[in-house]
Amino acid sequence: MDVSVEGKIAVVTGGSRGIGLATAFELARSGATGVAITSRKQENIEAARAELIDAGVGSDRILALAARADDEEAANQAVAATVEAFGACDILVNNAGTNPAAGNLMEVDLGALDKTWQVNMRAPLLWVRATFNAWMGANGGSVVNVASVAGLRPSPLMGAYNISKAGLIHMTRQLAHELAPDIRVNAVAPGVVKTRLAGALLADEGAAARMHPLGRVGEPEDVARLIVFLASDASSWMTGAIVPVDGGVVGASSSGIS
Repeated sequence: MDVSVEGKIAVVTGGSRGIGLATAFELARSGATGVAITSRKQENIEAARAELIDAGVGSDRILALAARADDEEAANQAVAATVEAFGACDILVNNAGTNPAAGNLMEVDLGALDKTWQVNMRAPLLWVRATFNAWMGANGGSVVNVASVAGLRPSPLMGAYNISKAGLIHMTRQLAHELAPDIRVNAVAPGVVKTRLAGALLADEGAAARMHPLGRVGEPEDVARLIVFLASDASSWMTGAIVPVDGGVVGASSSGIS
């Protein structure tokens, strides 16, 4: 299968590390002419840009932009800067996320809950609207949201996060319905992946690995490769899909395997 994004221009939010950084690299490796990566802090996003250049991505193909994911003006400015620099915005990867609200819903800090929902649910919509208004509304495109298996089922102490990802999953389907046929909207649902966000879950990596039928936790590249497929024309008859990439957690549990 030829999974190529040759000549496409992409924006990846939360692109300074983890899944976002791996996705930026895979998009560039798969032919993207330009990739804009965003993060809250300028120093972090510049370091990520340097890492991509060191990995062989041409400096003229990477645009590093400091932009808070949940800031509507920042989203609009970042997308506008991408179109100005590269002439288009064909792909949006909504990867930025947060999880500061651990605890049961009856006890969790409501301020942290609000922040979690704002970044994980409201922010992706802001970026879809920004790309729609700047480019995709007139030219079409592909959106890939980074959800989570946590949005597919409940689990202890993660209610605020789980609900935010469940909301993103439903938003993916709603946007796919509203924006078809010219804009496709899909989502990936990772299991436990080696990222800073999953730090608490990786305190005992052996135990985390045993939760997955395939016997290991995920690497950012495992998710990034699926994102590129969903962003590419190789998946041109897919929209509204939520694709687990989780070492078998969802499939095994639904089939009775433990």
